[in-house]
Amino acid sequence: MRINILFSSGMIVGIMTMLSRLLGFTRDILFARYFAASAAMDAFLVAFKIPNFFRRMFAEGAFNQAFVPVLSEYKTRGDQHQIKDLIGHIAGTMGGILLLITLIGVIGAPILIMLFAPGYLLSAADTQENISQYDRTVLLLRITFPYLFFISLVAFAGGILNSWKKFAIPAFTPVILNLVLISSIFLISPWLDDPVVGLAIGVFIAGALQLLLQLPFLSRLGLLIKPRWDLAHQGVKQIFQLMLPALFGASIAQINLLLDTIIATMLASGSISWLYYSDRLMEFPLGVLGVALATVILPDLSQHYARQSTQQFSQTLDQAIRWMVVLGLPAAVGLFMLAQPLIYTLFGSEHFSGLDVRMTAMSLMAYSFGLFGFVMVKVLLPGFYARKDTRTPVRIGIYALVVNMVFNLLIVLPWHFSGYHGAHSGLALATSLSALGNAYMLYHYLTSYDYYVPCPGWRKLWFQVGFALLGMVSVLVLMSNGVKPVLLGDGLQAWQIMDGWDRIVNLSELIIVAMLTYFTLLWLLGFRPVRPLRASYTS
Repeated sequence: MRINILFSSGMIVGIMTMLSRLLGFTRDILFARYFAASAAMDAFLVAFKIPNFFRRMFAEGAFNQAFVPVLSEYKTRGDQHQIKDLIGHIAGTMGGILLLITLIGVIGAPILIMLFAPGYLLSAADTQENISQYDRTVLLLRITFPYLFFISLVAFAGGILNSWKKFAIPAFTPVILNLVLISSIFLISPWLDDPVVGLAIGVFIAGALQLLLQLPFLSRLGLLIKPRWDLAHQGVKQIFQLMLPALFGASIAQINLLLDTIIATMLASGSISWLYYSDRLMEFPLGVLGVALATVILPDLSQHYARQSTQQFSQTLDQAIRWMVVLGLPAAVGLFMLAQPLIYTLFGSEHFSGLDVRMTAMSLMAYSFGLFGFVMVKVLLPGFYARKDTRTPVRIGIYALVVNMVFNLLIVLPWHFSGYHGAHSGLALATSLSALGNAYMLYHYLTSYDYYVPCPGWRKLWFQVGFALLGMVSVLVLMSNGVKPVLLGDGLQAWQIMDGWDRIVNLSELIIVAMLTYFTLLWLLGFRPVRPLRASYTS
């Protein structure tokens, strides 16, 4: 029964996340066609990344991972008055702190751009264009930074709804951001001297609308509580104590990506946009798989730990890891092999040149190496946070961050100073290697201390997945010898001369054939949708 609940809950979140990602692709396609990989687009992406960085650290990272286990503990006690008291004090205290941070961010925007995009300031003395690039980015950040206030409260509301097994609305909320940004391209940007400012305004509006969407559903549960400020409240102190070390550990991947942005501002013009578009494609399977399952299992793991159900704790984590192997590995292989056709099909246009396509595809291939590491980190971290262990991921995260920076020094800088135009792909490769190392260390720690004991059936699962992957790769390679070239090479010129519809048809055929081959082979080898998980309950 628990298998079906986990699978169905994961499917709900996954479907909603997929809808958001599909709209996100539509948004990014429009970004590429209307703004391309321009200096203005680079400025907006930096201005949007900074509040998103803090969001993923504070809201979706440290706060959510600390708040849900504490809330689950209160819920396990069954005292409705204490639950409402905790929610009200967290809402007031967190809201007040967020408001202060937002004011500081808006006022200190020039300093933040100096810290997160030093390349713009260092080169500002060269040309008037660079000076305006710095000023433009500061202006955009002042408009986008309040998004942090709204979206952090959205994450707070979503944590409550998820704890009550109401997964659909929190998962649907990101759809609003994509719809508003798409609308801003046509309804706001054309009326402004600097059209990219319209995107920043859209970010601000989307944040407010996302928060408003959550409120009726909280009210329906009787959990729309009047905010109260109290730093001394026991639950508030407990959550903040758990948050402090998790601020770094839960968001190590985001810190790596932000450091990449800092370095990218010093590379060739367009590097930030190339990394952004490839990262967005990598985020699709990461959101549908890793984020969806992590969202679903955290409340369950927290309740199992609160009830001291160690076997169920381990079994739930084992289920999630198995799904990551079955679905995450083919996604990574597919992104690598179909990188350039994907970029040509989604973003290729007269504004998004052949050079932009090749540079974006290079970084996507580099990111694909680490996709399995990224999704595994998403799934393994709840195994620590449900136990209220936020310190261990910090130590492991620091090691991963050091690995990332070492590889940046060993790969990116030599490529950059040698004049290699694709140095940005070294940033993606370093981040991927760091994510794989992070995932390995998290897994090793959980198994070493028997917090997670792998259930029977893993050797058979690895054989099934490995053989199915081999078949999928073989089919794609065979198709690359025909009219649908896949890997980088001269044959990809065929994609460049295709019109938009032909690209869509050919890419769809490649993806469908690859998926059919993979899942058919899995089926023939004895894999069934719940059978690899059923072993968890027969050990």
